[in-house]
Amino acid sequence: MELRVIENTDTELSIEIAGEDHTFMNVLKGALLEMDGVEAATYDVNPEQSGGQTEPILTIKTEEDVDALDALEDGAERVIDKAADFRDAYQGAA
Repeated sequence: MELRVIENTDTELSIEIAGEDHTFMNVLKGALLEMDGVEAATYDVNPEQSGGQTEPILTIKTEEDVDALDALEDGAERVIDKAADFRDAYQGAA
């Protein structure tokens, strides 16, 4: 996975996540939106309206006391935890 930071302030982060599609981006966005302190989490994959952009761009906006980069790290950990929980539930059902 290749990441490119487009904008990074204390309360807003825009990052391009190369090689990913709606499947991963929706999971990550959902995990971020469940977190306290995250005001908004969206992504855009729209090459026709974005001047040829084909890689998704994730944008996170947080409250003043929550660092956007820290929120991304915590959101990624949530995705890992959810995937492990799903794997365990699946193995338990087999």
